[in-house]
Amino acid sequence: MAKIAVLGGTFNPIHNGHLHLIKRFSEKIGFDRVILIPTKVPIHKQEACLAEAEHRVRMCQLAAMECGCEVSDMEVRRKTPSYTVLTLEELKRRFPKDTLYFITGEDMFLSLLRWHKPDRIFQLAVICSAPRSTEGMKKMEEYAKVLKTHGAVTILENIDFLPISSTLVRTAWQNGEDISSLVPAAVMAYMERHRLYKE
Repeated sequence: MAKIAVLGGTFNPIHNGHLHLIKRFSEKIGFDRVILIPTKVPIHKQEACLAEAEHRVRMCQLAAMECGCEVSDMEVRRKTPSYTVLTLEELKRRFPKDTLYFITGEDMFLSLLRWHKPDRIFQLAVICSAPRSTEGMKKMEEYAKVLKTHGAVTILENIDFLPISSTLVRTAWQNGEDISSLVPAAVMAYMERHRLYKE
C-alpha cells in the first residue's frame, strides 16, 4: 500500500510555507506521492484578490517541480462546490488500496467538525496537521481527542512553522517588496509575467 499525501487549498499564491509543511511531513511519514489540489472557489473563507484558477494551478505546477509533488485540477474542473469529502472520495476510487493522508494547517484543523460530512472525511483519510503558533499544539491536541470520538485518526507534529501566508505574500508584492524568500523563484516570475495581485 502506498502512502498518498493530499494538500488542498486556495494557493493564492502557493508559497514556501506550504512546501515546508509538505517537506517536514514527508520526512516524518515517508509519503510515496504528494498531490497538491487547488480549490476552484474556497468554501470556508472569502479570499480577497483571488487569482483565476488556471493561474493558481500553474503556480502550483511550477512549485511542484521543486518538491517532487503532483498537481491535480480535479476541484477546479468540478461543477459542484469544492468539498474536501468529494475530493477524497474521488482519490479513494482511484487508489482503493492506498492510504490517504490529508494535510491541513492549524486553523483548518480546528474547524474540521464544521466541514461538509466530517465523519466521512475521517473514514477516508488520516488527518495530518501542525501548529502555526506557539500555543497551537495544546489546542490541537485537545481537539484531536474530540475528533477521535468521531472516528478520526490524526497525526500532529510540532513542526517549526514559517510565518508565511498568502495574504502576506500578496501584500508584500503589492507594496513592491522582495518576496524571493516567500515563494519559489518560478512562482515569483509567473506572478510578474502575468501581473497577478498588482491591481
